[in-house]
Amino acid sequence: MFAFFAIIESMQKAQLEPTAFAADECQQIGGSFSANKRGAIFLIIRPSKPDDAPQVAPLIDIVFTEMEIPQLMKVPKKTLYSVLEQAFLLPTYRYGYPQMLVADQDGQIEGIAVGYLHEQEAHIDDALKPLLPKLGLTPNSSLFSDTETYAGEWYLDTLAVAETAQGHGIGTKLLNAVDTVARARHAKVVSLNVDQQNPRAKKLYERNGFLKHGELMIGSHRYDHMLRPVVGEEV
Repeated sequence: MFAFFAIIESMQKAQLEPTAFAADECQQIGGSFSANKRGAIFLIIRPSKPDDAPQVAPLIDIVFTEMEIPQLMKVPKKTLYSVLEQAFLLPTYRYGYPQMLVADQDGQIEGIAVGYLHEQEAHIDDALKPLLPKLGLTPNSSLFSDTETYAGEWYLDTLAVAETAQGHGIGTKLLNAVDTVARARHAKVVSLNVDQQNPRAKKLYERNGFLKHGELMIGSHRYDHMLRPVVGEEV
């Protein structure tokens, strides 16, 4: 199991800074961009940090809701968000902050990208086990029991954009940024799974260079498994 502090350390050693996008590069989101002294407007893609917990929990839940996870469907949102905020602070957890990039617009997190290496998958949820009783589950319960990634992949587990910010290029900006993380971890391909019931998302991924390389079941839904070579790496 790799500690994903290493991802951020690798980014820092490579002198990789958060990526800023001016408003003319990605459309203004409902007038919510703020201007600096020069009048420029920015959206920044950056590694997440512990203080982001309250904002990222609802974004993680977007994916949980779409997946219709049976164990979580009756859990009150307040309880679920509280547990997600606590789990976010666990560095080796699937949705722990070292695994996450955020789209930050003037302190407002509009989107997230979560990922890890294939080698992490077998133990990526172990750190959550002590918190499961707070969701009415036993410590040995599993929210995700299906294989989602394969050898050699850096797996994009989650891409989520706030409902109020959708349709303005944030998903594409996050997709572009994940190559930096994957390359720092020496992965040659980025993989993801898209629900076959979500053709809109699949079109986004296809526009950004992902191609279907098979199908799999996650929970009760069938997904297309898609791959894209990491920029600067040879497959």
